Amino acid sequence: MTDTPASPAARLQAALTAIRAGGLAAQVSTSPSVLEAHSHGEAMEAACLPGAVVFARKTGDVATVLRACHANAVPLVAFGAGTSVEGHVTPAEHGISLDLSEMTAIVEMNAEDLDCRVQAGLTRQALNAQIRDTGLFFPVDPGGEATLGGMCATRASGTAAVRYGTMKENVLGLTVVLATGDVIRTGGRVRKSSTGYDLTSLFIGSEGTLGIITEVQLRLHGRPETLSAAVCQFADLDDAVRTAIEIIQCGIPISRVELLDDVQMAASIRYSKLDGYQDLTTLFFEFGGAPASVQEQVAATEAIALSNNGLAFAWADTAEDRTRLWKARHDAFWAAKAVEPTARVISTDCIVPISKLGELIAGVREDIAASGLRVPLLGHVGDGNFHSLIITDDTPAGHARALDLDRRIVHRALALGGSCSGEHGVGMGKLEFLETEHGAGTLAVMRALKHAMDPLNILNPGKLLPPGRVYQG
Repeated sequence: MTDTPASPAARLQAALTAIRAGGLAAQVSTSPSVLEAHSHGEAMEAACLPGAVVFARKTGDVATVLRACHANAVPLVAFGAGTSVEGHVTPAEHGISLDLSEMTAIVEMNAEDLDCRVQAGLTRQALNAQIRDTGLFFPVDPGGEATLGGMCATRASGTAAVRYGTMKENVLGLTVVLATGDVIRTGGRVRKSSTGYDLTSLFIGSEGTLGIITEVQLRLHGRPETLSAAVCQFADLDDAVRTAIEIIQCGIPISRVELLDDVQMAASIRYSKLDGYQDLTTLFFEFGGAPASVQEQVAATEAIALSNNGLAFAWADTAEDRTRLWKARHDAFWAAKAVEPTARVISTDCIVPISKLGELIAGVREDIAASGLRVPLLGHVGDGNFHSLIITDDTPAGHARALDLDRRIVHRALALGGSCSGEHGVGMGKLEFLETEHGAGTLAVMRALKHAMDPLNILNPGKLLPPGRVYQG
């Protein structure tokens, strides 16, 4: 590293001079509107204006930016779709927000091997639209318009994880730019390898603190021959949770099983025009495979649901009906927001072993009642993960009430052998829970890795690794 000017503002200007000299002058913006758009994601944490935004179009651009940042000790955070809910993309003051949203190319397509390589700024929706004619699709579905690089960085999951797994199981390799600007490739196209450290898994879930992911080698899957969806409503939340648990324990290869409690269903019925449904706890199911296999899955699932006091199934066999149901599920946040348009909706998540899910949700509902807040519950109950959409006043006092409830929910999850986040990640929002969950020794190893790979701490500083205070429960 060269000698750097003392003040953060001077170091930033030195880095921007080097970036412009490196051929990226037209891709640097200090426009107030651009800075504001990159000052936050969808978290309740306060926004912070970056010193500049740089728009990358290829891996070489990212390398140029990182070399300049490393030489001048300037902090940097990658920005994709800006959909993170735990403060991952909030930049540091006098730092650079590196926007990868223009990196949207499919670099290579290997339909015969069921894999492809894409730039990190491509969204999963855009990828699936472009490869539809191949008969293949990418199944990880977190719901939002997330970029694939961001999904890798947060180890994203979603509605289809119960069948297809998370990003961890669906990424074969990565192109990563390190803090120094050096470019490496991890993994490859083969489905297994017994050579070297598993660096691909190291970067998945690292939240941009160890390197910037610029390309992703993805596993693809064949589109099921038959798809069928169903909805079953329950008068009792416990019956719905028990149904989901028993479906998984019986080994039924269901594609999706999603829960919306009565509060969420009431909001979704109004917002998404789900005519014909009651304000009751509801399970959404999807089945995929050969026709005979789907029939078997449906029969077994219906038997379990009815044995747990489920009401009559409603079927959605046409593509239009299935799309309507799943769009309603993905629009749950906006449905909750519409309940009180002037309020703030804070989305949080946690996960427990599936056998503990019923106990966790029962306890969480007690905490919600004690808080006096309106909180719809929904989630990917097939893998023990659920979300709380905390509706609160958009004031410091309202945020404090929401945070207190979130802490109580996380405490319950950790006490049951769970995790403070099943898919949202850590960012800034879950920092205080990390030592309780993982232990001081494990965090020491994480910090050693961080220091070895980013000794100047320029990559997304202040995220993922807690600097001090620890939540004790």
